[in-house]
Amino acid sequence: MKYFGLVIIVFLLLAHFAFPASLTGKVSNKIFSDNIRTVQLYREGWKMSNPIIQLGSDQKLVLSFDDLGGDVVDYYYTLYHCNRDWEISNIPREEYFESFVEYPIIDWEYSVNTKVGFINYHLQIPNDDVRLTLSGNYILVVFDYDSPDEPVFTWKFYVVEQVVDIYARIRNATFDLPGGECQEVDFYIEHGSFQIPNPRTDLKVVLTQNNRHDNAITDLMPMFMADGKLEYLYDQGNVFYGNNEFRQFEFRGFKISGGGVEEIAFYPPFYHVTLEPCKIRTQEGYSFERELNGRYYVEAYNIDYPELESDYMFVHFSLPLDYPLVGGGVYVFGALSNWECTKQNEMAWNAEANRYELTMLLKQGYYNYMFAYKGLNSSEIKLHTLEGSHTETENDYQIYVYYGRLTDRYDRLIGYKVFNSLVNRAF
Repeated sequence: MKYFGLVIIVFLLLAHFAFPASLTGKVSNKIFSDNIRTVQLYREGWKMSNPIIQLGSDQKLVLSFDDLGGDVVDYYYTLYHCNRDWEISNIPREEYFESFVEYPIIDWEYSVNTKVGFINYHLQIPNDDVRLTLSGNYILVVFDYDSPDEPVFTWKFYVVEQVVDIYARIRNATFDLPGGECQEVDFYIEHGSFQIPNPRTDLKVVLTQNNRHDNAITDLMPMFMADGKLEYLYDQGNVFYGNNEFRQFEFRGFKISGGGVEEIAFYPPFYHVTLEPCKIRTQEGYSFERELNGRYYVEAYNIDYPELESDYMFVHFSLPLDYPLVGGGVYVFGALSNWECTKQNEMAWNAEANRYELTMLLKQGYYNYMFAYKGLNSSEIKLHTLEGSHTETENDYQIYVYYGRLTDRYDRLIGYKVFNSLVNRAF
């Protein structure tokens, strides 16, 4: 009996910590099924927001995604707390998730009057089943009930307990030439009575540009520490390429072409959107344009429910060049590509037309994008190679402050703030 009881205890402990093999190592926003499109996770009431809510507040996150497979699927979801480096935390899930039982996504509806049929799934977090009790990083995992070990997608979100204040100024990079191409983010953290005995080991600050994580700065240490204030006033370690304003296009109607669109045509059974010819911008001067810093917004004319009535269309991108770029690939990049460079958003060289081309199936709305270059043996995604870079470019910068001592079992997110390179400019 003692042996049997021990087996049960071990089984329960393993259940608390178990997660699919695909979630080992660092987790990220990933779509594993070709049927899943237009995954959006945002704070309720603001579709353009970062997916972050205050701990203990009544704020909610909204998840929306489409399945183009045609049949209703029994999708379930679960959550995992992650450490500051986006690895799943080694704590039992009932400590932050009132039950570790997976829950079904029961809100779904068929698309209405669309050429491409789909089913839209909808979820709010927290809800009656799920209440989060710890701050930090989280990964949302959605899976088919019949294949619980094979996620269809994973998506990041954050819960913050704002116990520190963050202040920042964006300026021309210190060592940049006049009229240069980089931006420097100087900032400091005020923690008041919140004790941080060893900020060099207990704190981690993550600095991102336009919510991109591929070029995030994560290794900054405070340069000065005094009177409840930590200063991060670097000359080089806190520098980003300013890049350029995002290109944009909209296709909210079926006949009228929006900005950036050359033609919308119906070739049965689907609509096709041909974008205006583009050109590289490395030799152009800076020109301000109001845009969404790489994001997109689902919308269509004369409808009441954008998630259900906005149709999918094949969007054709092209970038004329005199010759193909050797040693790497060209990609359509932004939130529409999940901020990644993969085979799904890599452009193909058309030798007859002397241009790069790509077709993507996208939902009606307003989109931002850029052309990115990535070397074959490199993980660095370069926008300035084809788009140019300017210190004047308008960008958003997000600062995340994590706290976790060596003796703590998880990392808390104790501060978060967004700064804009125009609003928070230092001259």
